[in-house]
Amino acid sequence: MAANDKDLHRYDYLLIIAVVALLLIGLMMIYSATFALGYQLYEQPSYYFLRQLIWMGIGGLAMFIFARIEYHTWQRLAVPILGFTLVLLVVVLFIGDERFGGQRWLLNGSIQPSELSKLAVVIYIAAWLASKGEKIRQVSYGLVPFAILLGIITGLIVLQQHLSTAVLIGATALAMFFIAGGNLWQMFVSGTLGGLTIFFLIARSDYRLARFASFLDPFGADPLGDGYQIRQILIALGSGGVTGLGLGASRQKFGYIPASHTDGIFAILGEELGLIGCLVLIGLFAFLTYRGFKIAMEANDSFGMILACGITCSLIIQAIVNVGVVTASLPFTGVPLPLISFGGSSLVVSMASLGLLLAVSRRTKPADKAEKEETLEVDRLRRRNRRARVSSLGRDTKPKTALR
Repeated sequence: MAANDKDLHRYDYLLIIAVVALLLIGLMMIYSATFALGYQLYEQPSYYFLRQLIWMGIGGLAMFIFARIEYHTWQRLAVPILGFTLVLLVVVLFIGDERFGGQRWLLNGSIQPSELSKLAVVIYIAAWLASKGEKIRQVSYGLVPFAILLGIITGLIVLQQHLSTAVLIGATALAMFFIAGGNLWQMFVSGTLGGLTIFFLIARSDYRLARFASFLDPFGADPLGDGYQIRQILIALGSGGVTGLGLGASRQKFGYIPASHTDGIFAILGEELGLIGCLVLIGLFAFLTYRGFKIAMEANDSFGMILACGITCSLIIQAIVNVGVVTASLPFTGVPLPLISFGGSSLVVSMASLGLLLAVSRRTKPADKAEKEETLEVDRLRRRNRRARVSSLGRDTKPKTALR
């Protein structure tokens, strides 16, 4: 088998350590960024800290449950999970709470279906790609149904005025398509069409155009208008220098940076802990990426491999976008920093995703004879060909019945 018997059912404890470290940094920064806001709004400095702690407890429970469930279970439940997610995405368009110019929340802001869709899409696409095998290289079996499925999901999210999340889901799905062995020309066509769609959506929206213009010239934009937020964020990062002003000593969090505890929390970290603190945080995300792809490479079957890669890509692409926005390397968009930013839905979904990644790390024995044969074949291919491109490992020699 791909793993020795003694390695089965063991969690990746190094991944757990990295996750715990990120969560602790997140709690520390949330308290630092919100104690004044909590006192001002609720006369309780620890208001946001305690709420995040509660959500972290719920996320920890979800992470534990997902880690204990045999991951092939999600392959069998992929269709109903996606169906339920699509229903939520439609429902939120009619009865969702409208905030910050978008209609994205249910139950008075407690649930954000677009966050749930990140994990649901990864599970479904992993199951779908694993079932297709080599057929995904054919346009009729691969590109066309892939594009239709992705278009429906991202379209519903765009209708909620949440283009950034739609782009993140599209980028993650495209990465999974590549990892599973998708045709590069098909990916190029998909990427080009996706880029043109994004350009069209930006061109048709005044506030998106304004954000893009402020990205091109952050110091030339109106300092009290479109360029205000990015200016204040860059001031915070610059003020931190190499070692930072000290934990709790940020000045920009006192009303200068909007949403300093959510989208802009990396700027507060940079101001208080400096370049060193930023590098430590980025290093932890890099280590999480390494462990995620290592788990994928050691998975027993193509579903586990694609699933682990999809979860890792989803979290890391989101982290890259958040850091890129805060450092003015990308146009401004509202994307939280996984495990760090304040927010219930994002935190719980991220921790549940990591629980699923831990389930794959256990390398549980396949459930039936067909999967055992697939495992032996994948292991044989690994020994025969150690090429750098991961996608060669994700091709089933005996495709299972395609998901519909």
